[in-house]
Amino acid sequence: MLKTLKVGALALSISLGMVAAAAISGPGAQAAPAAAAAGPSVNIDNFVFGPAALTVTVGTTVTWINRDDIPHTVVANDKSFKSKVMDTDEKFSFTFTKPGEFGYFCSLHPHMVGKVIVKPA
Repeated sequence: MLKTLKVGALALSISLGMVAAAAISGPGAQAAPAAAAAGPSVNIDNFVFGPAALTVTVGTTVTWINRDDIPHTVVANDKSFKSKVMDTDEKFSFTFTKPGEFGYFCSLHPHMVGKVIVKPA
């Protein structure tokens, strides 16, 4: 019986290791480009986008990071960009290719709003 328990424990350890590896590098995992990580970001926390307004130049990638403990989205008023539902610490990035003012909101909590002001390069 001891041998059976050891084999079962080993099989469980291997299975958990495979699940952890799949979660880290599975098909849904995406490596953030270096430029996106180094560019400006907007934190989502306590039902607020911070900063509420961000000014960038054309060609800039902005990354939104959900620091809240509940899901949120980022959706442009003009529908030019839309994130999936983001859980805690998930990110969404968008590269702005034209100047203008881009208002956005959380589709799950529409009172949450922000804007990105894009200036010519």
